[in-house]
Amino acid sequence: MATSRKKLFIKTYGCQMNVYDSGRMADVLAPLGYEPAEEAEGADMVILNTCHIREKASEKVYSELGRLRLQQQEKAAAGERMIIAVAGCVAQAEGAEIMARAPHVDMVFGPQTYHQLPEMVTRAVRGAGGVINTDFPVESKFDLLPGEGATPQGPSAFVSVQEGCDKFCTFCVVPYTRGAEYSRSAAQILEETRRMVANGTVEITLLGQNVNAYHGEGPDGRTWGLGRLIRELAEIDGLRRIRYTTSHPRDMDDDLISAHGQVPQLMPFVHLPVQSGSDRILAAMNRKHTADDYRRIVDKLRDARPGLALSSDFIVGFPGETAEDFAATLRLITDVTYASAYSFKYSARPGTPAAAMAEGRLTEDDKSARLEAVQNLLAEQQRAFNAGLLGTVQEVLFDRRGKLPGQLLGRSPYMQSVHAAAPDRLLGQVVPVRVTAVSASSLGGEVVTTESVHGEAQQGAGGRPSFISPDIKANHQEMTA
Repeated sequence: MATSRKKLFIKTYGCQMNVYDSGRMADVLAPLGYEPAEEAEGADMVILNTCHIREKASEKVYSELGRLRLQQQEKAAAGERMIIAVAGCVAQAEGAEIMARAPHVDMVFGPQTYHQLPEMVTRAVRGAGGVINTDFPVESKFDLLPGEGATPQGPSAFVSVQEGCDKFCTFCVVPYTRGAEYSRSAAQILEETRRMVANGTVEITLLGQNVNAYHGEGPDGRTWGLGRLIRELAEIDGLRRIRYTTSHPRDMDDDLISAHGQVPQLMPFVHLPVQSGSDRILAAMNRKHTADDYRRIVDKLRDARPGLALSSDFIVGFPGETAEDFAATLRLITDVTYASAYSFKYSARPGTPAAAMAEGRLTEDDKSARLEAVQNLLAEQQRAFNAGLLGTVQEVLFDRRGKLPGQLLGRSPYMQSVHAAAPDRLLGQVVPVRVTAVSASSLGGEVVTTESVHGEAQQGAGGRPSFISPDIKANHQEMTA
């Protein structure tokens, strides 16, 4: 008997891991008849997949729950049911409080339990009170998620390889909401990736809270690190590009670094958060690396892969940060130079050690002034990096249509957004594009003809390499015909 179709809307907050999780929730719910919807209005189930990293994350969730309550009441007046669920890290941290403050919520569940969604939905539909599931189950959710029949993700896809964190940085809630570090087996990851590639994916991003802490069991029975996993993934026919995020300096080992010089599919871009350039503040953050440790890792990466670009995270105004500490952060940014970066004012997360650090707290005005200085320096570096690509040819994966007719959008090897006039048949293709315009956050270009590809210099403006692989040159005539 056919299952009646119902509408499912998932609103995703925060990190790329949450994006991956939301996709897998949809896969788990599909056999129950739930199909993705574009908006909450009229949906039979709404899931807020939350993130606890940003400031006032919880209040944003409660505000959204207030709006959903009105829609839930409208559905009830029409004799219909809207199930409201809160998932993710806010759910994990504040499960009982969510139910107390928003009793119209039907389900609250953490990021380790969404494989149990069918059971939770059954309990919620029966109306036996709100369902709270914030356990850390003994079984891995990855062992119980659907394989065959999972929704295709498109040309660029996420693959979760590692979850949780054992680092316990004093400002961070992740160890409490995601649990201890766990790595999937290499066989699971390889199977999922092969299935994605068969469905049209050409680029994967390997995800983990500390992705380079990956230590999964390999098919040979040995423990594989991320470098070994990447080398094996690169053997999958049709997989053109590999990325990973987010990495930790303490887990950047020599095998992974060497993979950047040995695996052409591994993109020349690394997100490597440092948080501060001051050793004193790094120690207070429990990062367990120094600023010079970080500089040495960067040097080794760039020795292995000339032209490699970096992104990072910075927190300014951490408790006790002096003017000298802040100056050390500016020095590190100047020394390393970044293609892009994220920067934030410190804000306390309840329950973390840093939240109890009262001594040396900065005023909001001081934190704002320091953040502005950091962001100005980072923006200057990003503009300079983008300008250095002007005139070069970069391989761009076109993965979506642009706002203008006949325009496609994609990503460069360095993660910049790139737009160019191109036919729809190039969607999902990796295409050489000559950069003809740059802005602070994106590039504009033109698809390169076969003749100009063969005549293109292999070194671009500003010493930035032109990334054109031999198979791109060989196949490009057919793509542009």
